[in-house]
Amino acid sequence: MHLEVCAYSVADCLAAQRAGAHRIELCGGRSEGGITPSIGLIRQARAATTLPICVMIRPRGGDFVYADDELAVMEADIQVAREAGSDGFVFGALLPDGQVDAKTTRRLMQIAHPLPVTFHRAFDLTRDPREALNVLIALGIQTVLTSGQQARAEAGIPLLAALVKQAAGRIDVMAGSGVTANNARFLAATGVSYLHLSGSLTENSPMTFRRDGVPMATSIPGDYARIGTSELVVRAVVEAL
Repeated sequence: MHLEVCAYSVADCLAAQRAGAHRIELCGGRSEGGITPSIGLIRQARAATTLPICVMIRPRGGDFVYADDELAVMEADIQVAREAGSDGFVFGALLPDGQVDAKTTRRLMQIAHPLPVTFHRAFDLTRDPREALNVLIALGIQTVLTSGQQARAEAGIPLLAALVKQAAGRIDVMAGSGVTANNARFLAATGVSYLHLSGSLTENSPMTFRRDGVPMATSIPGDYARIGTSELVVRAVVEAL
């Protein structure tokens, strides 16, 4: 069983490594569910950690139906991230009817080649997960990240187990969303190859002067709190396994 930590900073990467994680998914835009990180973050994370780093390729939050100009950005980001030391990539594309966009996915995979690709939780928005898994297998995707099409992976255990059986070793199934030390063993028992978590912990900002009523963004937790990966939270999952 391997553990992948979703990291949004160099500090997150280091906490994951100290805690015993096996791989990092590097992202920006936590409040958007993860978007492509900056080139500076990729370079500094690569310099700071020895863990494999898979870079998220997602130009914006929201749905996973992409226009041609967005695909051009994704292609450029793959090339730049590769040059910065990425060990793999994380992306996903859908058609408006809820099927995997095989054409777009293949196009991005060709640019990513020979580095491995994870198809992210866009999978959880597909209309038929079994059909979608067959498409990903046919494309040659190495890993699929899924919560079993539920808000939290624990609720998706029946589908996760079914997908592992269907995959039959042809693709790695990685369970993510709401993974904790309390449910890690139950999720591992489905036969998934990886567990995926952020291990988040919210801390107060070091700002002592605070001006109320002037928000910089509408996202939670606000301007005077910080969310980061907790070494203790990740280690608890490692120990539970």
